[in-house]
Amino acid sequence: MDLIYGICAFICAVLLGFALTPIVRVFAIKIKAVDIPTDGRRMHDHPVPRIGGLAIFIAFAVVSVGFYQIDRTLSTILIGGATLVIIGILDDIYRLNAFLKLAVQIVVALFAVSQGATIDFIGIGGRYIPFGMWSVPLTVLWIVGLTNAVNFIDGLDGLACGISTICSFSLLLVMLLSGSASVSHCMITAILAGACLGFLPFNTNPAKIFMGDTGALFLGYTLAILSVVGVFKTNMVLAFFIPLSIFALPLADTAFAVIRRLAHGKSPFEADRGHLHHRLIDMGFGQKQSVRILYSLCAILGISASLLTHNTRGGGALVLITALLIFAGIYIILKNPNLRIHSGIYNEDNGALPPVESFDDITDLPSEPAADGAATDGGCAPGENNDEKDETEGQ
Repeated sequence: MDLIYGICAFICAVLLGFALTPIVRVFAIKIKAVDIPTDGRRMHDHPVPRIGGLAIFIAFAVVSVGFYQIDRTLSTILIGGATLVIIGILDDIYRLNAFLKLAVQIVVALFAVSQGATIDFIGIGGRYIPFGMWSVPLTVLWIVGLTNAVNFIDGLDGLACGISTICSFSLLLVMLLSGSASVSHCMITAILAGACLGFLPFNTNPAKIFMGDTGALFLGYTLAILSVVGVFKTNMVLAFFIPLSIFALPLADTAFAVIRRLAHGKSPFEADRGHLHHRLIDMGFGQKQSVRILYSLCAILGISASLLTHNTRGGGALVLITALLIFAGIYIILKNPNLRIHSGIYNEDNGALPPVESFDDITDLPSEPAADGAATDGGCAPGENNDEKDETEGQ
């Protein structure tokens, strides 16, 4: 019964998110929440409405309240999420100061901590190490960090929304396999994934609407809360490392961005063109190919995390190591233009023609035998005259 109930909630979230997005798009244009490209960092060349995350939030809130009894976890998500959605809408219209947004995120994270969403211990190999007085600052750092990580990776059409969807499904899979999370937490995670899926068709390249800070802040905050109450607080052997694996892609991209900007004497919130998705674009890939590559990386990390849920950690470690080796191989291939063409991955955006593949770097190619009746050594097939050939040579 719980399974059927959860599937119905998921489907409703998908449909509601899909139906609300056109309405939100019209509303965004009316209030002038439109992203106009003014620098080389942006990937679009025409104005695109923002605040698409409002459709995700409304779909999530309506379905959650309709299918699930409000408890402390859901109220924490709804109150904190609504606060971030309001800040996101204001930022998508007026471009608020980055440190003001950070202050609001910290306040919302402290609110979540006051409601019991805390990382109290670390589980490694069956041993549990309590954090004690460090529990609150570590939890605030996790919530604020993941909230900004989703926001930072929102640089290509469909990237942040798709990554959030994959992370939601990965969290849901971990919760179901571990058996430690409650049914309510699983249902909330499924509803979040459904709301993202409903919005995604309007956000994929070429995007008709961006979710903006409105959606990125809400998704990052909600995923952080769900990871705390659904994974960190469980008795899984590697409970501390599983969320790190699930969110490794956005967290790593954000960490490198902050280090890179500080190393150059810039503010960590000053936008640049050094994110992973920008590097893929600069290597010659289109938006669609770059997004697919990052989707694949995120999905493999999520699957690796799901295999770490049981005491038999060998399989999960093997998959994780294999995934890292695959990533290294892919990186080597993508760095070399010739190898990249051989891989079959190239820019397909806006009807771009595929590159000409050359095999000059391959020696000793086997020659195919001549077909029966085919012309050889400049001769003609039986029954065929040589007039055209002679005419050509005589010109």
